[in-house]
Amino acid sequence: MRVFKDNAGRSWTIAIHVAAVKRVRGLLSLDLYSLLDERFAGLAKLLADPVDFVDVLYVLCKDDADRLGITDEDFGRAMAGDSIEHARNAFLEEYADFFPDPRVRAGLRKVMAASAKVRDRMMSLMESRLDAIDPDSEAEKLIGSSGSLPE
Repeated sequence: MRVFKDNAGRSWTIAIHVAAVKRVRGLLSLDLYSLLDERFAGLAKLLADPVDFVDVLYVLCKDDADRLGITDEDFGRAMAGDSIEHARNAFLEEYADFFPDPRVRAGLRKVMAASAKVRDRMMSLMESRLDAIDPDSEAEKLIGSSGSLPE
């Protein structure tokens, strides 16, 4: 089981097991087990859509939410920014542990590590390119490319 906090400071426990997979399948018509098909296309799609991802989280945390009287809307309101990132990491760790085949678990962890490296490298490159931009020079280029102003 993995834990993350929402923006309201509440701790949520993610547990992925057969009953949880059945619940997600029944409530959201999403098969967590098949997210690895087609070179992880389903997993990538789920993680790229924060609305769908938070819906899955809510279903996975539904027992706790029901006990606390937290609706799916309340849950969604408390999920933005860093809380989604922390939940994503918790979900991925728990998801990897779900698979019975140790080779699948190891492979999924390798994919997760490689993806994190690629994402970090892309962010570093983007930051360095943004830091290299000279706003005055770029403004001059844009003004110069628009031609002369009418009298």
